[in-house]
Amino acid sequence: MAQVDLTRVTEVGTEPGTLPEAMSAWVIRQEREGEPRDAFQLEEIGVPEPGAFEVVVRVMAAGVNFNNVWAALGEPVSVFRYHPEEDHHIGGSDASGVVWKCGEGVTKWQAGDEVVVHCNQASYEDVEVHGLDPLAAPSQKIWGYETSWGSFAQFTKVQSQQLIRKPQNLTWDEAASYGLTYFTAYRMLIDQCKLQAGHRVLIWGAAGGLGVFATQLCRGAGAEAVGVVSSAQKANLVKQLGAVEAIDRNEYAGMMRRGGESADEEKARFKESRRFSKAVAEALGGPPDVVFEHVGQATFPTSVLCVKPFGKVVICGATSGFNLDFDVRYLWMRQKQIIGSHFANAWEATKANELIEQGLVRPVLWRTMGFDQVAEAHQLMRENQHLGKISVLVGAESEGLGRTAEGPGAIRAEVGG
Repeated sequence: MAQVDLTRVTEVGTEPGTLPEAMSAWVIRQEREGEPRDAFQLEEIGVPEPGAFEVVVRVMAAGVNFNNVWAALGEPVSVFRYHPEEDHHIGGSDASGVVWKCGEGVTKWQAGDEVVVHCNQASYEDVEVHGLDPLAAPSQKIWGYETSWGSFAQFTKVQSQQLIRKPQNLTWDEAASYGLTYFTAYRMLIDQCKLQAGHRVLIWGAAGGLGVFATQLCRGAGAEAVGVVSSAQKANLVKQLGAVEAIDRNEYAGMMRRGGESADEEKARFKESRRFSKAVAEALGGPPDVVFEHVGQATFPTSVLCVKPFGKVVICGATSGFNLDFDVRYLWMRQKQIIGSHFANAWEATKANELIEQGLVRPVLWRTMGFDQVAEAHQLMRENQHLGKISVLVGAESEGLGRTAEGPGAIRAEVGG
């Protein structure tokens, strides 16, 4: 295995339009799945050629997400199950960069274009792509997790439909920080819940990667949001982002569902959920029309109880556990709705990105790390020692590069779920 020279990661020996033979990449292999610090290793690997309707992008910066902590661990299933044709996995589901080479059939993009990448892939041959939604296609995958050739490398290979114009008011590391979480939140609220002015919204984990965008989208739509946080510092952040109030979840720890509660324990838990629901309604001036869920087992019974009759609970994940146990009478008798949501399609990602370009929504970035720290960044996330979104410099030599127009950049803040 060739030795990787990290001092030359920001250098490329070819001009746009021509690919070098090899690149530096952080690679996971199945035989070393485990803790991120061990699973991620630097390798020199061949640069992929773009196929039809594919583009190879020189990565300038990459975003870190929890999905590649799972990829490192091989849990809940190994990522090699998703792409058995590859003997390696290059993770990373967020990127900013420069189009370097276009495959056959690509006409929208040219070498030299500055782009960000959204992470939804699907086959152009699936009928669902042409009239329903690419998220419904049987071939749908999340790039950089269910596929290889993600952003933790000097070059990455994507479908041309994954590319979106890079906001000129952002640096490379800012532009790489928001796609996966922001586009997910946009689909949940704008498309799935038809968010409108005057809506009342409860946001779990409002200072986390999803919540900071949900909060800003509510403000932009004229909806009122209450954010659930875990510290006074995070409460200040979500109020800065537009929430009318923040509630410290530590004051209602008894409402969290663990699973397997006895009858008496469940009675006490339900009492705390009712107390929390009352506090939410007081803060919003009424019960929420929408509950923004991604926590799962611990909070879902409270979400169903708390949302108003005919209201919507929209969920995109389950960080506390995916086996949900709740009193379904509050669902059917009060005619509430549960809506599942998964990432976003290219149209939603593009419309959401326009709000970034206009400065109406801003990335919230905690820390930018060097390319040599990819494994460390995922270990921080694995051990919950991070305080918000992390970007990694790849082709960019330092923070602050890549901005070509005036306008608000990222909010730099210590944030977390």
